[in-house]
Amino acid sequence: MCKCHLLVVTCLVVAMTGCQSSGPGSSEGRPGYFTWVDEQGRVRHTPIPEAAVDNDQDDNGRAQKGQREEQGKSRENSAAQEYDDEFNLENYPDGIQLEKDGYIRPGEPKPYFTWRDAEGNVRVSYYQPDTRSAVEKGRIKPPVELTEASIHQAGAVSGGAALPAGADPEAMAVLGMDTDAESFFAQWSRECCRNMDRAESEGWQQGREFGIDMDKTAPVHPFSTGASPYRLVRLPSAETHNDFILRLRSFAKNGVFVPSVAFLDASFTPVRVVTDLVAEYVPESWHSHGYLQAYIPVFPGRGERWMVLFTREEDLAGQTVIESKYGPEAIPHTRTGELGLSREGE
Repeated sequence: MCKCHLLVVTCLVVAMTGCQSSGPGSSEGRPGYFTWVDEQGRVRHTPIPEAAVDNDQDDNGRAQKGQREEQGKSRENSAAQEYDDEFNLENYPDGIQLEKDGYIRPGEPKPYFTWRDAEGNVRVSYYQPDTRSAVEKGRIKPPVELTEASIHQAGAVSGGAALPAGADPEAMAVLGMDTDAESFFAQWSRECCRNMDRAESEGWQQGREFGIDMDKTAPVHPFSTGASPYRLVRLPSAETHNDFILRLRSFAKNGVFVPSVAFLDASFTPVRVVTDLVAEYVPESWHSHGYLQAYIPVFPGRGERWMVLFTREEDLAGQTVIESKYGPEAIPHTRTGELGLSREGE
């Protein structure tokens, strides 16, 4: 009786071993075979036909390949969906507009801060971010824009360029071109400024705006642009101011003096002449008359030592028209007036 039980147990163990070995991964040491136990309990090894192995591998390979392709397509579809959900105008609006909106996207709540009232209760206050620039808030001055003007200096030539080779010389006369014409700077320099009276000069005043009276006591000089009263101003030293921006104001009171400016070197030879200033008119206020304002670069480091303030005959013949609360108003140009000079930033 014991021997029968032992035999049954042994057969069961062998059968279980055979069942465990008969799967796809069986007999790793004998590829192409599977192990099984017959009805008498004997262990058998049977070769697996190659066609069956190939078909099984092909089926498994195709199944695995198809599964990988499906997984790949699924990932691609998921990524495409995520791309569509993430990169769009709603999630990525125009940056400039978003900045103007205080970086608050449509539908998002406003930023807030918490605070505690007198009774100890915590409260929440929402606010709209202030997106104005520091210039708009008045914390810093806006950058200065130089006043548009005509600049005349050595090397400038009047008239247009020379005609190309082979062109009709008479065409120059038709077009009003004269390459032999003297430049404005040369004409103006010939009439100025070595014989000017330096005793009436004004010294530059640092750190503040100072006034220049262009009144009847001002000396008169016969410039090539017409006889005009003038004032001579000594510029700051190049050691302290290599260059700077001149703020020039001409106050309107019974008319306005329209200035032109010439810069001279230490020997009173003209270096640069500035005319046709497109000055801005600033209306009068409770504390100041209206005035023309211009910003002009000055270059002591390039040899400019003196400044001559004068006006032209053609400027005297014109007028400045402004918009007042009563409508357009014409301000006549005069030979006298009051000027204010300062270095921008002072």
